[in-house]
Amino acid sequence: MSDRVSYQYAVLRCVPRPEREEFCNVGVVLYCHATDYLGVAHRVDEQRLRAFAPELDLAHVHAGLAFVDAVCAGTPMGGSAAQRPTSQRFGFLKAPRSTVLQPGPVHGGVCADPEQALAGLLAAYVG
Repeated sequence: MSDRVSYQYAVLRCVPRPEREEFCNVGVVLYCHATDYLGVAHRVDEQRLRAFAPELDLAHVHAGLAFVDAVCAGTPMGGSAAQRPTSQRFGFLKAPRSTVLQPGPVHGGVCADPEQALAGLLAAYVG
């Protein structure tokens, strides 16, 4: 792909206690309208999360990320959200929540390849 396209993304945050507003970045969801691309990349540093929130149920975090994977991929595990058009799936994933896994604010950018942009954002925001 030689042309540059615009995209939107949201960083996924693990928020063990939403009332404290403390979080640890665990992933990124990227949507590109021009290419109808919706992807997620995540990396859970379990040791870091245990130090951050010893009481956190890591299986719950992994299950939440698996659900995001399914919504992005449009597979049955993503429920009815996964059956929507790509733009609506991104809208669902970027909507604010008061759960352990929350999206941050939506940002934008331009790239030649959305998959490469997603990998770069994961490295920049999650490590």
